[in-house]
Amino acid sequence: MAHPRIVHSGLLMLALCLLSVCAALAGPPTEQLRGSIDRVLKILSDPELKKETKARERREAIRTVAEDIFDFAEIARRSLGPHWQLRSAAEREEFTRLFADLLEHSYISKIETYLTDNIQYLGDTVDGDRGVTRTVIVTKQGERVPVDYHMLARDDRWRACDVLLDGVSLAANYRAQFNSIIQRSGYADLVAKLRVRYEARGGARHAGGAGRDAGGAAVSAPPPPTR
Repeated sequence: MAHPRIVHSGLLMLALCLLSVCAALAGPPTEQLRGSIDRVLKILSDPELKKETKARERREAIRTVAEDIFDFAEIARRSLGPHWQLRSAAEREEFTRLFADLLEHSYISKIETYLTDNIQYLGDTVDGDRGVTRTVIVTKQGERVPVDYHMLARDDRWRACDVLLDGVSLAANYRAQFNSIIQRSGYADLVAKLRVRYEARGGARHAGGAGRDAGGAAVSAPPPPTR
């Protein structure tokens, strides 16, 4: 029979190991992301903000939280792909601003579509300044939608540099759309399309001059997963 002190030591070591595993599963990326998403869900569940007359105010509040969720500059760079290197500093700044508005609108629309407070956090893996936080959205119909946030640590905070929704990369989806437009009608046409959509939503990020759609396919949000 094992000595009580040995058993106690073994149990203590097991408890410490379990605590270490829990810490690894719920590290800074998950903690920061969970805090921001909880703020979004709180905004969406606010009875006052649910009113149709408060739609703009509701989205502005969510947009503020989105600044803590996404690394807009990094996602913009990934979404533009090889065309990013060909852009001047001013062009990159403008594209990032216009793209951030597009991404915010897409994210807000999807969150409002699912409209659930049942989000499961499955933990994260971290390698230096990069990590992946795995979550699952459980819809009101009981469907499980996996959402993986690829995180990047900058300025003492973790932000998403890509999001995989049901296995589909947000950045890759936009990159395919953007590349198609650029190949067909040029970078200026892509920016013109983004400006039109930006201004239609009120120019929330203080864009400069107006642009006009030059024709061709419009930039759209990635479609929700089908089940």
